[in-house]
Amino acid sequence: MKLWVSALLMAWFGVLSCVQAEFFTSIGHMTDLIYAEKELVQSLKEYILVEEAKLSKIKSWANKMEALTSKSAADAEGYLAHPVNAYKLVKRLNTDWPALEDLVLQDSAAGFIANLSVQRQFFPTDEDEIGAAKALMRLQDTYRLDPGTISRGELPGTKYQAMLSVDDCFGMGRSAYNEGDYYHTVLWMEQVLKQLDAGEEATTTKSQVLDYLSYAVFQLGDLHRALELTRRLLSLDPSHERAGGNLRYFEQLLEEEREKTLTNQTEAELATPEGIYERPVDYLPERDVYESLCRGEGVKLTPRRQKRLFCRYHHGNRAPQLPIAPFKEEDEWDSPHIVRYYDVMSDEEIERIKEIAKPKLARATVRDPKTGVLTVASYRVSKSSWLEEDDDPVVARVNRRMQHITGLTVKTAELLQVANYGVGGQYEPHFDFSRRPFDSGLKTEGNRLATFLNYMSDVEAGGATVFPDLGAAIWPKKGTAVFWYNLLRSGEGDYRTRHAACPVLVGCKWVSNKWFHERGQEFLRPCGSTEVD
Repeated sequence: MKLWVSALLMAWFGVLSCVQAEFFTSIGHMTDLIYAEKELVQSLKEYILVEEAKLSKIKSWANKMEALTSKSAADAEGYLAHPVNAYKLVKRLNTDWPALEDLVLQDSAAGFIANLSVQRQFFPTDEDEIGAAKALMRLQDTYRLDPGTISRGELPGTKYQAMLSVDDCFGMGRSAYNEGDYYHTVLWMEQVLKQLDAGEEATTTKSQVLDYLSYAVFQLGDLHRALELTRRLLSLDPSHERAGGNLRYFEQLLEEEREKTLTNQTEAELATPEGIYERPVDYLPERDVYESLCRGEGVKLTPRRQKRLFCRYHHGNRAPQLPIAPFKEEDEWDSPHIVRYYDVMSDEEIERIKEIAKPKLARATVRDPKTGVLTVASYRVSKSSWLEEDDDPVVARVNRRMQHITGLTVKTAELLQVANYGVGGQYEPHFDFSRRPFDSGLKTEGNRLATFLNYMSDVEAGGATVFPDLGAAIWPKKGTAVFWYNLLRSGEGDYRTRHAACPVLVGCKWVSNKWFHERGQEFLRPCGSTEVD
């Protein structure tokens, strides 16, 4: 506003100086002032229209945010259980609110700006927005969801309606593009075009979309479509400089391709059909099996195997506490033996542990296989904290209960780890036992003998624990726990126990786990006589 006022004053005083110098001597000259003043009034009215439009935008945004936050704040965790809501929250705070700040900064809204500036230090960053976008793409791939389904918010078990606008979808495509992920760039930019063609209003233009889309399909090797999309872009914006250069480059490449085709017809026949793109192969060899299990497909629970699975009351290994109140035990898998226990933790215990863990939650880390240094990784997306028995009596009580159920000592076990998975949270296939000779804990406590995993929440969709080598999938049930041995009786690692936490599609997944180590278990779980025992 100050700049506008300054400009108006400068123009006005410029006119006045002319009048003072020469205009008063000529009515003809003074008539020029009439027209100059008229232009100033017109400029002032345009400025007022801009300010009114700006205030109208701010008011509209405030009303929309008021309605949104009143609904989301009423059930924050339930609202964020929908991954689209989580992505849009991150996007709003990282992109939309700062954009609003720029708009308001044009006026003297010092109080709001001061407050927003203070709050912005706690806002999500670009990295957060990119991470949330990647999470939606991960869900898209794992659960075979097309962008339209995600954009419409048509996910199983959702409690709240959430949709992606044209601009949201464009943000998804742009995030993928900036990461060099041209496969997802194409999928999301095509979705943007569909929504624009359907008449949805947006600040994003078709020219912007075609600019990204044409280059992305070129990177995927579809030269013919890249050329066609570039021509469409130039028809909308003939002055687009980069598109003009790309058009000439693509035409040159296409001419060279035609010459090669004449000499190598077989290569042309094997070319990828136009507009159909395969998802790139990544670092995980069992990707297809892992994701199939996450969808509940490919589970190898045959009728013959199912006949070997039973339910029973578990009295523990002569633990005096359990005969009075035994636990319900259910076989989930026969070999290796994986069991589920019911009513392991009460709702009150779960809420207390979550309450203690929340302030301590930090990005979960993995150990670099080459250096042994703990680091964050894209294949483990969650936050975790470690609880000691001194933190609260409930921690000690839960630890004793796990000891009674398993018959193993917790003296050499690790602390109770609590984990919360965020939007699209996952932990790709891994072993719980160590295969690294440089781990310092191996010499003192031994390797991770067994895993006791508590499910502290239900998950509306996704979030299964899967074992790709077995073809097993175990679904979270609040208050239950699963247990398995990571090592054979010989002390060798049981490589069949390679497992993963599937991405959470809808819901908020909380778990806690205890890793029991070898030392102190010599008489509780005696060694076998052969390597495969």
